[in-house]
Amino acid sequence: MPKLMKFSRLLSVLPLLFLAGCNMVVMAPSGDIAVQQRDLIVISTVLMLLIIIPVIFLTLLFAWRYRHSNTAATYAPEWHHSTRLEIVIWAAPLAIIIALGAVTWISTHKLDPYRPLDRLDAARAIPADTKPLTVEVVALDWKWLFFYPELGIATVNELAAPVDMPINFKITASSVMNSFYIPALAGQIYAMPGMETKLHAVINKEGEYEGFSANYSGSGFSHMRFKFHGLTREGFDAWVAKVKQQGTMLNRDAYLKLEKPSEKEPVRYYAGADADLYEAILNMCATPGKMCMNEMMHIDMTGGGGKESAENHDKLQYDNRHADEGIVAPAATVPATGAPARSEPANTSDGNSMQHDMPGMQGMDSTPGAGMRHDGHSMPGMNNGADPAPAQLNNNN
Repeated sequence: MPKLMKFSRLLSVLPLLFLAGCNMVVMAPSGDIAVQQRDLIVISTVLMLLIIIPVIFLTLLFAWRYRHSNTAATYAPEWHHSTRLEIVIWAAPLAIIIALGAVTWISTHKLDPYRPLDRLDAARAIPADTKPLTVEVVALDWKWLFFYPELGIATVNELAAPVDMPINFKITASSVMNSFYIPALAGQIYAMPGMETKLHAVINKEGEYEGFSANYSGSGFSHMRFKFHGLTREGFDAWVAKVKQQGTMLNRDAYLKLEKPSEKEPVRYYAGADADLYEAILNMCATPGKMCMNEMMHIDMTGGGGKESAENHDKLQYDNRHADEGIVAPAATVPATGAPARSEPANTSDGNSMQHDMPGMQGMDSTPGAGMRHDGHSMPGMNNGADPAPAQLNNNN
């Protein structure tokens, strides 16, 4: 019996040990946007507990009071309705739903990541002469690239910003979708190839904070992390000076080497970067010979290029950009790597092997004219087995 009591006391202490080791950054953030999001969690939880706690309490109370052995409890088998009770049962949840709806509607607009900031924190507005810091973010396989266009520098897997200075993030990706997330600063926002998302935030306390990708993107995803430094103005100026002193030049050639899939990439500094490199990454034309998406969209907007634009076909193939270099990256999606699926062929009921990956759908070329349109041209993905199907386009992401 004493051993059992000792074991039960040990079990009661274990939850406290787990809680002591938890990182409570979401509930104790250092940026105003994250603080407001934390408050939303607290408000929503409290509103829901206004119903949950009384229901749990009354369930236990009724179970005890109206137990079979309590003959003193009121027995009313013919009871079927109480207007007063119905009003309480329906009014309380309705009031909570209205309150949650109002909070959600207001916060959805106020905390829109695309909306510029209107305050530094709950007690301070943004001074009229404050100029936000612009940071361009690129999610690579599997590291983060940060451009500071106004400062002319760039970094890999390290980010810094002055305390109490609004930050305007412009976010994109080079291949598969990721999610940019610094829990102490603000909520996550997706990074997608060929698209730009935005995030406005501010850090209010000095410190070193964790940043990472919150969206699975392949085998190197778990190491896709970086450090975010909240610094004083003087500390940030010193950090920029260090980057310029220790960094190299980030041009197209250097970027194309950096863009290749790699894991556990160390921090890198670039004292200078091509002015149009971020725009080229965003428009998926950093690789020589590729047409930029905004150029293709301009052609489409003006009515298309007609038959003369047929030569643009090869310039708009983005997904297999590393396939001709022999690079096989174990990413999350087959189109992003140009590599075939690695699963074993499945056997059909008649014993024949069924191939999962069917580039070009070569099996359809046994019928005369297969893969041909009514005008005589071959259809993409049904090219009679002569060539593999063209890579998927990312234009409509």
